[in-house]
Amino acid sequence: MKKIFTLSFVLFSAGAMAQNLGQLTVEKIMRDPKWMGTSPTNINWSADSKKIYFDWNPEKAERSALYAITPTNTKPQKVNLDERRDMPGDGKWNRAHTLEVFEKDGDIYLYQLSTNKATLLTNTTDRESAPSFNTDETAIIFTRENNLYCLKLAKGELAQLTNFVKNTSDKKPAKDNEQAAWLKKQQLELFDIIKKEAKEKKLDSIERAELKGDKLKEIAIGDKRVNFQQVSPDGRYITYRLSQAAEGAKNGIVPNYVTSSGFTEDIPNRTKVGAPQQSYELFIFDTKRDSVYKVITKDIPGIKDIPDFYKDYPKELAAMKKANAERKVDIIGPYWSPDGKYAVVNVDAQDNKDRWLMKLNAETGKLILLDRQHDDAWIGGPGTGAWFGNSSLGFTDNTHFYYQSEASGYSHLYLADVASGSKKQLTSGKWEVQTLQLSNDKKTFYFTANIEHPGITNFYRIPVTGGEPVKLTTMKGGNEVTLSPDEKWLAIRYSYSNKPWELYVQSNKPGAQATQVTRSTTPEFNSYQWREPEVISFKNRIGKDIYARVYVPKNADPAKPAVIFVHGAGYLQNVHYWWSSYFREYMFNNMLADNGYVVMDIDYTASSGYGRDIRTGIYRHMGGADLDDQVDGAKLLVEKYGVNAKHIGMYGGSYGGFMTLMAMFTKPDVFAAGAALRSVTDWAHYNHGYTSNILNEPYNDEKAYRQSSPIYFADGLKGRLLMCHGMVDQNVNFQDIVRLSQRLIELHKENWELAPFPVEDHGFEEPSSWTDEYKRIYKLFEETLKGK
Repeated sequence: MKKIFTLSFVLFSAGAMAQNLGQLTVEKIMRDPKWMGTSPTNINWSADSKKIYFDWNPEKAERSALYAITPTNTKPQKVNLDERRDMPGDGKWNRAHTLEVFEKDGDIYLYQLSTNKATLLTNTTDRESAPSFNTDETAIIFTRENNLYCLKLAKGELAQLTNFVKNTSDKKPAKDNEQAAWLKKQQLELFDIIKKEAKEKKLDSIERAELKGDKLKEIAIGDKRVNFQQVSPDGRYITYRLSQAAEGAKNGIVPNYVTSSGFTEDIPNRTKVGAPQQSYELFIFDTKRDSVYKVITKDIPGIKDIPDFYKDYPKELAAMKKANAERKVDIIGPYWSPDGKYAVVNVDAQDNKDRWLMKLNAETGKLILLDRQHDDAWIGGPGTGAWFGNSSLGFTDNTHFYYQSEASGYSHLYLADVASGSKKQLTSGKWEVQTLQLSNDKKTFYFTANIEHPGITNFYRIPVTGGEPVKLTTMKGGNEVTLSPDEKWLAIRYSYSNKPWELYVQSNKPGAQATQVTRSTTPEFNSYQWREPEVISFKNRIGKDIYARVYVPKNADPAKPAVIFVHGAGYLQNVHYWWSSYFREYMFNNMLADNGYVVMDIDYTASSGYGRDIRTGIYRHMGGADLDDQVDGAKLLVEKYGVNAKHIGMYGGSYGGFMTLMAMFTKPDVFAAGAALRSVTDWAHYNHGYTSNILNEPYNDEKAYRQSSPIYFADGLKGRLLMCHGMVDQNVNFQDIVRLSQRLIELHKENWELAPFPVEDHGFEEPSSWTDEYKRIYKLFEETLKGK
């Protein structure tokens, strides 16, 4: 009996030890993240609002499974295959919210709320997509093979609405040469049978045309691509956008060395910034007049404006003035009023310095200004154009159009009267509207915002006419809300700075209690007391408020070292009260603090959540104001936290890697060591969409690229530098770090090393790669900042 008890005790102790994380190490942190537990993702409501579906993996299986709860029974249950197969997709509702049309697997379905059943409307080998109701809701409009179709619900009658063709319909056959023409004329002159055949052929042609009736107009698109096809509410106008691929745009190639074939294989990649871009045109097909014409953009106010940065290039500025050319634009829309009387289009300048909302006269193709947002840097911020999609646009009724703008310095909600042209700002303050949704009855706006603090998000509502926002969520941290289709419930994905995301459900009422649904973290993860970083703010050298997270060690190392972590993406936020997407770095920062380091994580100039001035503070100079914030943070570490000014290091990935290189090259007396991961080393080799907004293009603003690219400052390296990069990185290509390595070799620098990772893309996936990378980073800091 005693032996059995002893054995049981040993087994219990072993189990307890297995669940105790103990002292943090790189090997423990960088394992497959399933060791921590897997948070719920992809939160969706059933069409009848009775169930919440989500992906979850509480069993540490190979992949997540689909689970479901109800608002009143919150115990998660796995969804079986039959239920998954019958689930309606995300589609468009009718005005009464009783019918939903959606696409699934390339076919169109109609869901009826009263029966909770979906009916298959199309069953073809062609792919149908983008279904919606017509104005009187008697038919479904959808796209098949780039053409629009109309399916009448009562009779099942299907009609094709457009006939886009690659070749021009009026293309004439090749003319006969003189010899062939003469022979044809001779045959007709000599032989009655030839005359008879010609006459019969003509009569047959006339008869076929009379029997067939009107032919659907062919719309020639040449070699262009057609998209955004839609029908006006009255059915008269069909609008569509044509895009023309750019000529001469050269794509890069990423070599893949570790392949199943044993041979090096090339991965086709993106273009580089400044490459020729696609051009776009919006067209209208007036079915009443059977005519096609282009929307006119030449009269858009400011369409010929020359970007302000050209003042630094007098010769080029003079040439631009002489050319007096229109800037290229992209047009999205139109957005039609419910009665079809008004249409609004969103126009974005391709240089992204202007965004216009224009009223469209569909009969003439002319545009009339409703709102213009101009920025000498670039248009951006939540809900403000192409970068953020166009979900924050639409009509609340027949005359009022809502949109977001940074006109006040922060992205806020506006309402324009399209009849009178007047505008009203509905929200205001030093905070941002980050998501936006219009209620089913179009009387209420629901939105996510950081009103209380830049690092706290909550869900709010206001009337469409404006008013004081009503807060609907109450938990401090991050609240990602999915509203039920009937708008009675909130599905909330919530997290705190030291607690990963979990699912909650709450009734859609102010002050209502949120009920926790999932508990995802493992006993091993919970066994460690993860720090709640101190969130502070400080004034940078130009008086702006800069926010930071600080991890303070319980026992500082005698060397008094500090490490600054730099988040990536530039326009991203990491100083907040919710669980960071940089969870591995968060755990590594805890480990550093356990080993005597003070760690700081700064939302530097260009980070999201802080309005237009912070967002654009790096225009034409990356590694300028943003790096100054890091230097000011380092000064604060010395003055407030007692850090040794000679023992400060830095690390970060992507934009954070770029910042680390700039710090090591241009501020070598501030930072003793740096680990630059998957870094941009020369912005002229990055992509167009991101880079051209901030630095313009290399051939028209070389100054911006020269002062922003680390490769030009490599000679300044004094401290010890570690560079890590995935060799199949399709975002920041491995070529970037190879070019910098060659530069360092030619400069005879010896205090650097490069760790290549043969199978990794931009975001590492293999635990072995993460482990190797962060062991190197930790070793770097131990040897340089502590002198070990």
